[in-house]
Amino acid sequence: MKKRKILFLGETYRADAITWMNGLKDFGDFEIITWELRTPNHNLFSRTFRMLEFCTVLFQIRKLVQLKQPDMVIAERTTSYGFLAALSGVKPIAIAQQGRTDLWPENSILLPLKKIIQNYAFEKADLIHAWGPVMTISMQEANVEMKKVLVLPKGIDFNLFGTNKNKSSEKLTAIVTRSLMPEYRHDTILKAFGIINQKGIDFELTIVGDGKLLPQLRELATKMNIEKKVNFTGRIPNTKLPELLQQSNFYISMPITEGVSASLFEAMASHCYPIVTDIPGNQSWIKHRENGQLISIDDTEMLVDELLWAFENKVYRNAAVLENRKFVEENANYTVNMKIIADKYHELINNTKTN
Repeated sequence: MKKRKILFLGETYRADAITWMNGLKDFGDFEIITWELRTPNHNLFSRTFRMLEFCTVLFQIRKLVQLKQPDMVIAERTTSYGFLAALSGVKPIAIAQQGRTDLWPENSILLPLKKIIQNYAFEKADLIHAWGPVMTISMQEANVEMKKVLVLPKGIDFNLFGTNKNKSSEKLTAIVTRSLMPEYRHDTILKAFGIINQKGIDFELTIVGDGKLLPQLRELATKMNIEKKVNFTGRIPNTKLPELLQQSNFYISMPITEGVSASLFEAMASHCYPIVTDIPGNQSWIKHRENGQLISIDDTEMLVDELLWAFENKVYRNAAVLENRKFVEENANYTVNMKIIADKYHELINNTKTN
């Protein structure tokens, strides 16, 4: 049988994208063709050039389609790449919302244009991915035809993210695995550990990843006199992350907005106790003082208090991490979920070919 080909529109370096594409290869036997915008999206200057590029790329995509003849197109985000997928001339189309809403930032002057683009992509898509329940809220507000929506996380690979049941519980060891960008509020975490240090409590804090705030965060750690207890790893290979998670007993993430966090699932699978912000994207998975803790945005004092409460309540914490591991095994299993997604794609392609 001829191998089916999928055109992937999105940023191929992102861990989520790699997981998505690899799952389709492994469980759907798909050949993946990729295309992405070349201009970065880091600041106002680069975003201006990215917009100019965006206006000129449809010809490139259609030329690629003519050359490679893909059987389906899939796209990250329901705005930029989703819009290009809708104009690509390929059917069927699957688009994926990446956050609670892809209309971000919410104060952008381009928001009205983004809404028009998103609505067009929603209308033309044959399948819309919501990686978690929180994403369906904005879809319903946009009057999306909800029978086209598949609510299912990609999941995580339990062959990689195993457990180490011999973790030391005598020392507070915490890990942060989010990009060093303003929306993830690493400064709140560092300030909290500065207070914990003043209380004379020993700890190790590992901050994984890279981003524009790295120099400022290093400076803040020095200012808080905790630079010797904070390890900034920079960007690391995905293969090294499981080991770092298994060495930690707390996972901390303080974003101001969240869709569905694969990082949270990875931490839960690795027996890290989660302490995250009290926002809808996290509330879908974490119940306060039942299987983790929910912290108000930018509330350093609350983060300190809740982290110390969890550290002191070891019996509760140990029971919670066992339940979390069981939860992700049942709900976020990469092998199970990606097979469902791959089978759905084959079904869409077959239906398109016969119509």
